[in-house]
Amino acid sequence: MRTLLAAILLIGVSVHAQWINLKTPGIPRTADGKPDLSAPAPKTPDGKPDLSGTWDADRSYLVNIAKDLKDVPMRPEALALFNQRKDGARAKEEPDANCLPQGVPKIDAAPVPWKLLQGPRQVTILYEAFNLFREIFTDGRELPKDPNPTWLGYSVGHWDGDTLVVESNGFNGKTWLDQAGHPTSDALHVTERFRRKDFGHLELEITIDDPKMYTQPWTVKESPRLFADGELLEFNCNENERDIRHIP
Repeated sequence: MRTLLAAILLIGVSVHAQWINLKTPGIPRTADGKPDLSAPAPKTPDGKPDLSGTWDADRSYLVNIAKDLKDVPMRPEALALFNQRKDGARAKEEPDANCLPQGVPKIDAAPVPWKLLQGPRQVTILYEAFNLFREIFTDGRELPKDPNPTWLGYSVGHWDGDTLVVESNGFNGKTWLDQAGHPTSDALHVTERFRRKDFGHLELEITIDDPKMYTQPWTVKESPRLFADGELLEFNCNENERDIRHIP
């Protein structure tokens, strides 16, 4: 595992206690004062599920987003690129190893928390990783037809029952789906389905549709947990960065 990841993991598990004895308001608690993560999911005033909260990912999907799948339908050129990255031949090109954005959906499994803020016309996600933010517009607009390529793409959302369905496009093709090196192109289309099954647990279903890299769409399921009684911290990847020079 690369040194940069080890450093990030240490940040994620060791320094989120800077707000001493501060309880997050609005969290149901057990008799001993601990967060009751199995309590019912909250609702917004208009009756929709409220996804708001600070969430912590299952970091094993950062290492390999396809860890639960038997096979990923890669095209030959994608498989060749994946094998080069897996063998370390192109490890130095990984964006976040160079302090560049992780991209969607890799950042969903970042080793530090992210905060989701749900409003009536948009959902905003604040990522501790690389101090990034993402706007998901739920005001009825469509995805842009010819977007200027970006790291995190453009996102619109709509409700399907109690599930927020997010469609994203406009990616620059430079991101990796995970540290294993599953590739992307500028044709990437990501569909995320967010469902809060109870107070402390999200179900996040992610579908990858990239016809330049994969022969058909494929889906993974992740399970972020509520990060209770903590806040996001400043994350400055470039400050005192000394790892990239050591990657062969």
